[in-house]
Amino acid sequence: MGLDALAERTFDAVLFDMDGTLIDSGPVVVRSWMRWADEEGVDPALLAGMHGIPSAQIVERLLPADRWTSATQRIDDIEVSDTDGIVVLPGAREALAALPAGRAAIATSCTRPLATARAGATGLPVPGVVVTASDVERGKPDPAPYLLAAQRLGVDPARCLVVEDAPAGITAGRAAGAATLAVATTHRVGDLQAAAADAVVVDLSGVRLVADDHGVRVLPA
Repeated sequence: MGLDALAERTFDAVLFDMDGTLIDSGPVVVRSWMRWADEEGVDPALLAGMHGIPSAQIVERLLPADRWTSATQRIDDIEVSDTDGIVVLPGAREALAALPAGRAAIATSCTRPLATARAGATGLPVPGVVVTASDVERGKPDPAPYLLAAQRLGVDPARCLVVEDAPAGITAGRAAGAATLAVATTHRVGDLQAAAADAVVVDLSGVRLVADDHGVRVLPA
């Protein structure tokens, strides 16, 4: 949906989310957070709708301030130690391989250690620029991760395409001034449209990225 509008544009760079966009870590995320909620005495139902938001911000919403540091460290430890079952999503390797250095970045809500662990578990080739929750004061839906990714690439965020699976990430990308392509891997199409994604595909196998000296174009696969 909406790919025709994106196909008419040329982008300086593509900024990818990681979990749910490039890799499927869904079962691991659920398993880790359910364990954490049980240990911390948190109703698991309160975790609904938190996908795409950094762990520190989730903990901040759910627990008193005096428990924030220990509880944030605990979920980070649980997630880093559990990578069983993480796989690369369809089209992700091809999308990254199509983009030369300087045309791609990852901006993830994972901490630096967690991003390293999950990418390493899949063997996913990551671009030279990777922005994590460890690099910004506020994560998605704040635009800071995508603004920093564009800055590190030396490009205008308004000339970037953000690829996301979560409404919080789409909101972040739009707030950064970028165009947004949503993949319907973790959320309903209606939710992604409600977040005002410019285009929606099932996953990255639905598009073909073409890079040349002028930039990157997004075409239907």
